Amino acid sequence: MATNSIYPQSSPYYSTGVETNQFLDVMQNRPIPMQTSDIYWEIRQVYEYRPDLLAYDLYTDSRLWWVFASRNPNTLKDPYFDFVAGTGIYLPKLDVIVQALGI
Repeated sequence: MATNSIYPQSSPYYSTGVETNQFLDVMQNRPIPMQTSDIYWEIRQVYEYRPDLLAYDLYTDSRLWWVFASRNPNTLKDPYFDFVAGTGIYLPKLDVIVQALGI
């Protein structure tokens, strides 16, 4: 994991290096591990195209919008446009996110 990152630990870019102090290097994914405590849930209309709203409602931090795509890579290939009502995803618990990201 990056130690001198210019991004906060809650960012999907935290582990990705920065080249010549201005360009992101190749994206280093930050996986969210599968747990038996994950909850299977269908995206509701109110959250369609708004993973940030769901992250805020679940974790009180809208910056964690990307964890849904990280935890459900086969379902949410695009973290925004695949986030549609009726799509079933697994929701990680906050303590799993905190441990995985070190926040």
